[in-house]
Amino acid sequence: MSAIATVQPRAARRSWRPKRNTAIRWLSPLVILLLWQLASSTGVLDERTLASPVELARTARELIESGQLADAIGVSLRRALVGLLIGSIAGIVLGTIAGLSKLGDAVVDPPMQMVRTLPLFGLVPLFILWFGIGETPKVLLIALGVVIPLYLNIVAALRSIDPELIEVARSLRLTRWERARHIIIPGALPGTLVGFRQSLGIAWLALIVAEQVNAGAGLGFMVNNARDVLRTDIIVVGLLCYAALGLLTDSIVRALERRALRWRDEVTQ
Repeated sequence: MSAIATVQPRAARRSWRPKRNTAIRWLSPLVILLLWQLASSTGVLDERTLASPVELARTARELIESGQLADAIGVSLRRALVGLLIGSIAGIVLGTIAGLSKLGDAVVDPPMQMVRTLPLFGLVPLFILWFGIGETPKVLLIALGVVIPLYLNIVAALRSIDPELIEVARSLRLTRWERARHIIIPGALPGTLVGFRQSLGIAWLALIVAEQVNAGAGLGFMVNNARDVLRTDIIVVGLLCYAALGLLTDSIVRALERRALRWRDEVTQ
């Protein structure tokens, strides 16, 4: 009875902690908003320089009612997702080749390290000369920003797999698919998800820069137009939309990470 009574409070504490952590994650942004509104209401922060949260909410509602904000978010989200998809496929393929094969590493890693040192945003003029001012340079700039961190994390994750596990798999005469399923993929998945989260952050940063270059639609286009007429409230709303989309996509990956890596929690219990 005493053992059961001890286990039940521990289980209750474990189930309560995620709810507490979720509440804390929402609490800190709310405190920032309250302090921001207080500074604006007391005149400490000039609303001509930075609008208050209440004013920003009013501006956002106007943009939503006119349909301008939804259209801009849709265009930007599509660009980010297409670039993320292209960059992720390239990063996974190249990282797997370099991480599992010494010959592949010798062929793939040197050019990837060279690309890694290039200033991403400095490539914008060159991309415009090569691909014009349409969607292609914007998507490729995002993809290039995505591929590097994902590639590096996948290579590091594959090389960190315990060689003894590979020897055990060979002793058990597992097929290549069975080795990949039971050893390689589970071993590389944590590092891959970390790289994917890093790539998400860089994807949104690259999108912000890409949309400053001759964009005819999207959040960047909306922000540029607002800058020309000195509407700082619309600029801040656009930047907050970028931040919200980044937070949303990161939360989705975090949820997938918790679900995909449940086995780690089960092993450590």
